[in-house]
Amino acid sequence: MRVPGCGWRRDGHDWHRTEVPLEPGLTAELDLTVAEADTARTMCSGDVDVLGTPRILALIEEATVQAVSGRLEDGETTVGTRVELSHLAPIAIGSKVRAEVTLEKVEGRRLIFTASVSDEVGLVAAGKIHRAVVQVEPFMEKAR
Repeated sequence: MRVPGCGWRRDGHDWHRTEVPLEPGLTAELDLTVAEADTARTMCSGDVDVLGTPRILALIEEATVQAVSGRLEDGETTVGTRVELSHLAPIAIGSKVRAEVTLEKVEGRRLIFTASVSDEVGLVAAGKIHRAVVQVEPFMEKAR
């Protein structure tokens, strides 16, 4: 049963949010100076000392969290559900990159962000990050 005027519905004994008060267009930017800890070699995703793809992913996911920070209800957070990422250029230790994300689409509780990482020369990585808004307690109860 949907509760009139609010985007909540009753399923059994739990309340589940079916809509979120977020609008497309939210953005965030994060800068990173590549350190040894950020390399493919250190992250065990390759044998070279350049910015690793897992670190790029972590950086853009951090930016998506920042983009919606302070805009969710108490007890809610977002979790990653899907990643589409192209890593386009090697970046050396000591170089600076900037991650930029934009909330492109809101579908119920699902959020779709466009993401890019660039340095002073150009595009380093680009893709889409899908996240879902969840209530922390019920979500953690399902963790195995």
